[in-house]
Amino acid sequence: MANGSEVQARGLFWSDKPAEKEDKAKDDGKEEEIGFFGKVAGFIQNAIGFGKPTAKLSGFHLLKITLERADIVIDLLISNPNPVPIPLVDIKYLIESDGRKLLSGVIPDAGTIHAHGSETVKIPVTLIYKDIKDTYDDIHPGEVIPYRVRVELIADVPILGNLTLPLEKTGEIPIPYKPDVDVEKIELEHLSLEETSALLHLKVENMNKFDLGLNVLEYSFSMADTTIANATLNKAATIEQQGITTLGIPFSFRPKDLGSAVWDVIRGRGAGYSMIGKLEVDTPFGPMHLPFTKEGGNTKLKKKKSSARDLSDED
Repeated sequence: MANGSEVQARGLFWSDKPAEKEDKAKDDGKEEEIGFFGKVAGFIQNAIGFGKPTAKLSGFHLLKITLERADIVIDLLISNPNPVPIPLVDIKYLIESDGRKLLSGVIPDAGTIHAHGSETVKIPVTLIYKDIKDTYDDIHPGEVIPYRVRVELIADVPILGNLTLPLEKTGEIPIPYKPDVDVEKIELEHLSLEETSALLHLKVENMNKFDLGLNVLEYSFSMADTTIANATLNKAATIEQQGITTLGIPFSFRPKDLGSAVWDVIRGRGAGYSMIGKLEVDTPFGPMHLPFTKEGGNTKLKKKKSSARDLSDED
């Protein structure tokens, strides 16, 4: 009986204790192992000189702006302080405006940063304005909207493992609107069979919320289905935001080389006109090429001395 009680006692009091001690011993062993490898990793890191790479979002460049899209390049300047190259695992990017996503993507296997070096990694992206306007009804052409670009750079650093470097930059980007170009009036300055000179007054309305610095005006002007003027004019002018500027453009033509319809216009009869061309302008966001077309109703030419009248569309 005593032996049974002794065995029972041992079963009650000793059955769990050795297991607890064994588990604790295993945990202590794991901690010692982790601690040992951690110390080894730390020793190697300090001995060889491994460190975390650094990065900054150094640029957000609008390479090209049109009425349909904006081509952008995001520049990441990455420095590697280590004696071995560092592979870039992924680059994740997000462009948003007031918390609304405009564009996002991932670039896998973005290259390698050389040992003890700094390199600029370029991320090309394209914003399609139609996609933005179709998604967000309150973003209208002609506006300037804020942007925030967020980038997560994931690098595979030896010993340290994968590191994520978050980057961010803010600024403004335009949603351009095509300017309205119209003929205000045409003044005849000199009339002859060999050459007739005139002054074309163009009214240019800038519907954008930023100034346009006009550099070049390229145009083709037709009356009565006949091309009268076709030229490229270097014209420096500032068209203020949501403002109207009138440009005086001299041109000349040879009436004897044109058809009878143009003679009817010269004699004071009306005729339809059309214009096609483009404006080359500077903006706070870079240069832009803005095409335009315009067609009008009955147009009359008036001599400059005889109170030139504004052109109008007649029923």
